[in-house]
Amino acid sequence: MTLDPALVAALVEDYEHAPLTAAERGMLDFVTQLTRDATRLGPPDLERLRELGFDDRGILQITLIASWFNYINRVADALGVGRE
Repeated sequence: MTLDPALVAALVEDYEHAPLTAAERGMLDFVTQLTRDATRLGPPDLERLRELGFDDRGILQITLIASWFNYINRVADALGVGRE
């Protein structure tokens, strides 16, 4: 699977108006909050994802994948991986 360059550009340029489905936008809003401050997430956030069509397994997968990327990026940053 490859990312659509036009979609990536639209997300970078103007996230609020990028062509996303409600489910995609809800998922991205959730992982953004998870990344910024996960302590502010709670049952209403999970219910919002359910309303958008995600089941508990999907919510778990979204949370685990986003958390893993946050973790591994912090490890890489701390160790200077990829820096010249």
